[in-house]
Amino acid sequence: MDTPTLRDRDGAVDGAMPEHRAVYVISVAAELAGVHPQTLRVYERKGLLEPVRTPGGSRRFSDLDLARLRRIQELTAAGVNLEGVRRVLELEAEVRRLRAQLDQVRREANEALERAHRYYRRDLVPLDQAPIPYRPTPRNAAR
Repeated sequence: MDTPTLRDRDGAVDGAMPEHRAVYVISVAAELAGVHPQTLRVYERKGLLEPVRTPGGSRRFSDLDLARLRRIQELTAAGVNLEGVRRVLELEAEVRRLRAQLDQVRREANEALERAHRYYRRDLVPLDQAPIPYRPTPRNAAR
């Protein structure tokens, strides 16, 4: 009998990156995180966690989900309520997205600068290869 294929949030089949593979059932994920399974269900209802669902509807958690759960626990231990946690997680994701975008823009700017420098260097001709020979004129001849 074939095991059901799990798909990630983008619909891609689990595979390449182990931290994205949703392999933990709710009881194992709860035990690894040191919380009750009901806590995971509450976090999911509040939009803090989005476990992958099997075709049968069972939740599966990945290592990334567990890392996110640890971040939720850090914030709640610091006194942030669940709505505040949701907002902090959104803002942290936005910061990551903007940093990645900034890194991409910097790479593109550096590549454009390098292309411009290569273009200018191509236009430079050494004096000994100039089409018109360079002969310095004596200073006295100009007067």
